Amino acid sequence: MNRVFITGVGCITPLGNNIKALWESVTNGVCGIGYITKLDRENLPVKVAAEVKDFHPEDFGIDKTMIRHNDTFALYALAAAAQAMQDSGLRVGDDVDPRRFGTAIGSGIGGITTFEREHANKLQYGLRRISPLFIPEMISNIAGGNVAITYNAQGPNIPVVTACATGTHSVGEAYRLIHEGRADAVITGGTEAAICEMAVGGFANMKALTTSDDPMAASLPFDARRRGFVLGEGCGILVLESEELARRRGAKMYAEVCGYGNTCDAHHYTAPHPEGRGAAEAMRLALEEASFKSSENLYINAHGTGTPLNDKGETRAIKTTLGEEGSRRAVISSTKSMHGHMLGATGAVELIISALALQNGVIPPTIHLDQSDPECDLDYTPHTARQWQADIAISNTFGFGGNNASVALRKI
Repeated sequence: MNRVFITGVGCITPLGNNIKALWESVTNGVCGIGYITKLDRENLPVKVAAEVKDFHPEDFGIDKTMIRHNDTFALYALAAAAQAMQDSGLRVGDDVDPRRFGTAIGSGIGGITTFEREHANKLQYGLRRISPLFIPEMISNIAGGNVAITYNAQGPNIPVVTACATGTHSVGEAYRLIHEGRADAVITGGTEAAICEMAVGGFANMKALTTSDDPMAASLPFDARRRGFVLGEGCGILVLESEELARRRGAKMYAEVCGYGNTCDAHHYTAPHPEGRGAAEAMRLALEEASFKSSENLYINAHGTGTPLNDKGETRAIKTTLGEEGSRRAVISSTKSMHGHMLGATGAVELIISALALQNGVIPPTIHLDQSDPECDLDYTPHTARQWQADIAISNTFGFGGNNASVALRKI
């Protein structure tokens, strides 16, 4: 089995459109949530979201034809991939055989803004006015497909779609490809751009979104006042490589990917298991594969959505996995308090944050955690970042359909 390392990262997020900006924001407790500007708020059931700001795809070398013929979620992926590939320094063809270079980039929803636009065209003008590019712009695998084309990645292509767990599952499956010897390098992550009327209305009507009109009191993971998540958007992309390839070419390494848990609650199509059984098993599998020892310092980047059910269920899952003493030794945070819930992208961005936390010895905070919930009684790093060196980190994401994912990283 091959060891696997992160050698390149890139992002487009509500906290900044590069890694430096993202890391500075999360360590300084910056809130990327604000009033919705991309839609007319007048008739929206919610008023706040975590929007990407100042995104210009041409700044990342994306040509005008690609910009014109792609949904925003795919453009986010191309932009973040450009950063990650440049950061890694990996040269396809010189360093890695294209047939051994894979992609695992997913989206929970895909091109929903394209769907909304073309549906409006159909209603107003009829079927003949639907764009011939409607399908390739909408399908959720197109982001990974376009990245593969751009970088000549001819190896395995796994476009994961597991709702909010998509980004973490994508990285986990990419890890498996390299660990098991089916690829030497994989470009992986998750992307989402779903701040549109259909998505906002759908999530709001199922009572999943916060109704707070105050951006500074909207995303409240583990707080007693929490009432729902804040819809976000963005992309996180990582380049993973086998140890042999990374060392041969002298690549820098952020962290080692060393464990992966993938489970299903088999309980309910939207609600998590109340005891967090599937989540606990995903964490246990990831930590077991990572050879985690109870004496090691553990950081958990929690799913921490700010919904009433998730946060107490995840707290129970952590206690089930680590035991009472171990759960109180772990240092936890939910960075969704700053960047909102980016759906299929969120797990990949949170894994990048987890890798940087290991590398820099800094734990990002859970901001706005002012009123403790008695059922959420662990160390969630409230308000401000903490200097603390973790040996190992796990990032959790859980999605509709009972999907649970946990990926473990080890400090180098």
